[in-house]
Amino acid sequence: MVYPPCDERGCTTVECCLRGKQQWPELIGQSGDNAKAAIEKDNPYVTAVLIPMGQGREGNFCCNRVFVWTNEYGLVSMVPEVG
Repeated sequence: MVYPPCDERGCTTVECCLRGKQQWPELIGQSGDNAKAAIEKDNPYVTAVLIPMGQGREGNFCCNRVFVWTNEYGLVSMVPEVG
């Protein structure tokens, strides 16, 4: 999977990034595509990346990336957050 270039800002936690909205608990159960659009609208500094549950991800922390974990039906299954 190709990810956007990482902007880590020296951060290792969500609280450190401090640009725009950081978490989207209200998107649990929504379609991954709708969640991606909502996240990128709420926080123009991030790129949302759809990832099926069970698939690995890159291990580094980035302030400009949000992983959106989706289930077998394409619905958001975990709270998306910056990182």
